[in-house]
Formats: sequence, C-alpha cells, structure tokens
Amino acid sequence: MRKLLLLLTIVFVGLVFIARLFYLQVYNEDSYSLLDDNAIRKVYDYPKRGYVYDRNGKLLVANQPSYDVMFIPREVKEMDTLEFCNLLKITKEDFINFYNKAYRYSPRLPSVFIPQLSRIEYAVLQEKIRKYEGFYIQKRSLRDYQTNIGANVLGDIGEVNNYIIENDPYYKSGDLIGKQGVELSYEEVLRGVKGIKFIQKDRFNRDIGPYKEGIYDTLPVPGKDISITIDSELQKYGELLMTQKHGGIIAIEPSSGEILAMVSAPSYNPNLLVGRQRSRNFSKLYNDTIAKPLYDRSLQAQYPPGSPFKVLTALIGLQEKVVTTQEQFTCRHGYYLGNRRLTGCHSHASPLAMNTGIAQSCNAYFVNVYRRIIEKYAKPKEGMDVWSNHVKSFGLGNYLGYDLKIGNKGHIPDGDFYDKWYGANRWSSTYNISNSIGQGEVVATPIQLANMVAAISNRGYFYTPHIIKQIEGGEIDKKYTTPNYTTIDKEHFEPIVQGMFDAYNVGTAATLRVPGIDICGKTGTAENFMKIDGKTTQLTDHSIFVAFAPKDDPKIAIAVFVENGYWGSRFAGRIASLMIEKYIKGNVTMTAMENWILTHSLENEYAKPYSGKPFGINRESALQVIDKIKPDTTSNPINAPSPFKLN
Repeated sequence: MRKLLLLLTIVFVGLVFIARLFYLQVYNEDSYSLLDDNAIRKVYDYPKRGYVYDRNGKLLVANQPSYDVMFIPREVKEMDTLEFCNLLKITKEDFINFYNKAYRYSPRLPSVFIPQLSRIEYAVLQEKIRKYEGFYIQKRSLRDYQTNIGANVLGDIGEVNNYIIENDPYYKSGDLIGKQGVELSYEEVLRGVKGIKFIQKDRFNRDIGPYKEGIYDTLPVPGKDISITIDSELQKYGELLMTQKHGGIIAIEPSSGEILAMVSAPSYNPNLLVGRQRSRNFSKLYNDTIAKPLYDRSLQAQYPPGSPFKVLTALIGLQEKVVTTQEQFTCRHGYYLGNRRLTGCHSHASPLAMNTGIAQSCNAYFVNVYRRIIEKYAKPKEGMDVWSNHVKSFGLGNYLGYDLKIGNKGHIPDGDFYDKWYGANRWSSTYNISNSIGQGEVVATPIQLANMVAAISNRGYFYTPHIIKQIEGGEIDKKYTTPNYTTIDKEHFEPIVQGMFDAYNVGTAATLRVPGIDICGKTGTAENFMKIDGKTTQLTDHSIFVAFAPKDDPKIAIAVFVENGYWGSRFAGRIASLMIEKYIKGNVTMTAMENWILTHSLENEYAKPYSGKPFGINRESALQVIDKIKPDTTSNPINAPSPFKLN
C-alpha cells in the first residue's frame, strides 16, 4: 500500500509539472521578452526629434548631436577612477554619488553617468572608453533653438524623473522628455520611437556580437515635424515691446482660433535650458521670485479684467432685454446708492447711451445695466446664475481647452458663490456691483480676454485657441476647427462692435489710432491690491487693453496686460496698436509711439513694496470692498481666491 501511495505521488507530481510546462509554453500569454534577459545587453538608438516651424515655415527648433556616458553599475570593474574623473572634469565624490544613485535605480539596467558631452569631450573620451568596463557612449540629439524668443511657447526638454519612468514603460533612466510648451504638449508626436539593438554576452559577461544576427533589432522611427500657429516676427516684436515690463500678450486669429503671438514677460532665451548647464540655469530662473521668467503670464496670470469686461455686461443686458441701445443713464462722476457713492468715474458727457457708455467707459452706465440683469429675476441667486452662464459662454471662468498643458481658469462667480459667502437670500446686486466693470470677484487670464474679443469680432462664436497648425502626416484635433457659440444672439453684437470702434476714434483710445486700419478696442484700468506684511495695500493699477482689427474683416484679436502700468492707454493700448499694425501691415509707421514704449521701463514699479499712493477717490468705499472680498477661512466655507491677487 505504501509503495502504491509513493508511486501515485510521484505520478501526480510529474503530471503537475507536465501540465505547468504545457501551460507556460502553449497557453501563457506572458511570452519570453528579450528586454528582461540579463544575458543580452540592450542598446537604444534614439530617433531624430521632430523639427518645429512657425506658421510661415520658418525653422524655430532643430537638433544638435549629444553624447551621454552610460554605464551598467554591476558591470563596472576595478578601474583608475582618478583618470576617469579627470577626463570628465568631475570629482571623486561626484563619481561615487552618480554610481550610488544609478545602483539604487537598478544595478543591471543602463543609467546615464554624465549626460550631454560636447563634441570635444566626446572625442577625448572615445579613445579611452574601452579601458573602463561597464561604461559606453550613447549618441542622442539635443535641441538646437534657432531663435532666442518664444521660450514659453517652445518649452524645453529635460531628463525624465522616477515618476515618469514608473508610469510610462517607454521611458528609461536618462531619457529626455518635453518639459514645457510645445515640447511637452506634442511630446509623443515629436519624440518618435526608439530603435534597439540586442547584444549577446558570453558567460564572462563579454559582448560577442548581435543576438541571433540582429533579427530582433529595430531601427528608430524619427519624430514628426510640426508647424505651430505662432508668427515668429510678431512674437519677437511683442517680446521687444514688453522689455522691462511684466505682463502678457495674446494675439489670436479670430477666423481659426490660431494663436499668433503668446508673449510672457519677463522671458528668457530658450537656449539656456540646453546642454549640461541646463540644471544650473533652470535653478537660477526658478529662484528669480521677482521677475518669475518661468511663470507664463499669458496663460497662468489671473487679473481683474477691468473695463474690457464692460462689453459683456452690455451684451448680456441686450440679451436679457433689460436695456436698449438708446436708453440713457446719468453719471455724476460715479454711481450712487442714495447719497453714497459706490464707484467713481472720470469726467465725460452725461447722460449717455450704450454706444457712448462703451466709448467713454462709463462705470455708472454699466452698474445700472448690471443691476437690472440681476434684479430681473425673483431672487438675486437666479439673476446671478443667468449672468454667470452668459459670461462663461465666452470662455471665461473655465479652462479653454487649448493644447498647452498649463493655465488657470480665472473666476466668474455665480449665485451659489454668494449664497455660501453671505447666506441664502441675504445679499443683493448692490453687494457685488464691481463685477459689472470687471473688478470685484471677476478674474481672467490674458488668453481668456483675447478669446472673448475674438468671439465679439466673430459676432457670437469662437474657435478654441490652439498652438498647433500642422503635423507631418497627421491631422489636428477636430475640436480646434469646431465653432463654439456664445449664449448671445448675433444681432446684439453690432452695437457693441460700433461702441468699441468709437472708443478707438472718439473715446478713451482715440490717441491710439493706427492710420489706414479700422480698429475696435477697449481700454482697461484694473485696481491692483496685494498683501504686504499682512496688510492689504493698493499698488499702481494694471494697464489692460483689448482690440480686434479690421472692424468688418477681423484678422487679429489681441489682449495686453501690463502689470503696474497705470492706465489702459498708457502702456497696454500703445502696445496693442503697435502689434496690430505690425501684423496687418508688416511694418510699423508709428515710430514715435514705438520709441516711447521702448524707452519707458516699469522696473522701478516692480521694485517698490507698495506704490504709496492713496486708495483712490473714495478711500472708505475702497476699503469696504477689500474687506468684503478678502478670503476668510473662518467665515467663508469655500475660501474663495482674492480677485486682487497680483498674479
């Protein structure tokens, strides 16, 4: 019996092994992988990264050869480390740190020891690399920026981090990846596909030739070239005009949503983030907390939009049928509630109708329209929701969906916002009249305002702003060629367009006219508050300007923000006019205006901890607005962002 049991046990175990082997060889989908075979060395062949061209075919980004010193930690043998360190111009401590870091990553996988050798360094090391077992040189491409502009647009490439390696099997230690701008947004298009060679090793871990005569080797697939929508000459001119100024410029082609210029100032030369000095230069840029050159103000900075926002108040008033284009309102240098002035206004004719209200940028006019919109409904929350939905249909208060990886959504309040702040049915339109003139709780980014103007120039629709124009052998996403319609009927736009046209001819922008071009625009001056030593302090106002041209066949829509720029027509308006003339005519004739911009700096403004000027016409009213809006985590459950934040 015992013999039979032993026999049965042996047979059973044998059947189990046979079944398992059969399963592994026939049914198991986890096939053998050369990539996991320790007896085979893998050598990657990196593809040419795709080139980047501007909308006119000008080459912006190409490639240059680079050489990385690679090594496999466990294959490193006893060597003359002093000689090796001298060749690479590193210390012995550096050698130990590099080795230990790579060993922790993987003792058997290749790691970069020293990246991006120059041609001279490569030539010196190439002759002696055979002396250092476990080390080899791998060729790859670095970016070669053919321009010194558009750093925020083009971006850069850098070494992948551990998070990327763990979450994307394509990337290995030492690989390069797009970090910002177009390089990041179109990484998968530009990078191509790595090739690979499998090298057979003998039992002494020596290379003996291609594995199976190279039948499993693959060639690299080059990245695809792309054309972006940027006009490099317009971009260059915009960056020139923003010298010694902080802010952003966004120019859009209304008929397509293509971004013509995307200026963030201050900026930097994109070539600073190429090569072995990339890390050091990046640290310097990152630690510049005053200029913030890595902070893309055109997409990320959030400002009170100021008076350009008034045109939306007018459009919503017409759509909601609470005002006509002929109805007039009185302005007594501001808007009064009883005997109390809630907002001031500059001198102009009164009373005035919609057209003159836009051209002269009358605060009182738009406060009256705003109150009617909110108070049209039984409860202020309902009116606030209607107003909010109209505004958001222009792309404000949310991410626009453009093809760049960074940005902020700004803020457009609704009824729930104020219910949570003040309590349900415990507030009215007088609590937030600053919204009517682009202050209060309204916050927008430059690209949102440019998109808003593009929608107005198109009389009610816009295309999602985008930076990609063409992909070699591919198509761009259809969402960029599909129009987005606002909630405002088409017939209401013409009076607004005429008002913006009059602003450029007889209104607040009359000094900014460009000969031979019919421009529609709107000046803006936004109050600028920030916390300094725990106290809310008013700094010099922001200068804002939006415009499109020509009036009846728009080719360009533009928004310009200049931080601490005093008032709309002083800096932003001049810059917008010059940019429009440059794009439409191809040259600039207004040389006096150009010289003024190029010779006036705002660096002194940015160096001041505060402006030192008084809070304005009505200091008491201003302080009440500040106190009302200031976030308070104890009483405000949603901890709303301050609309007076500088950036």
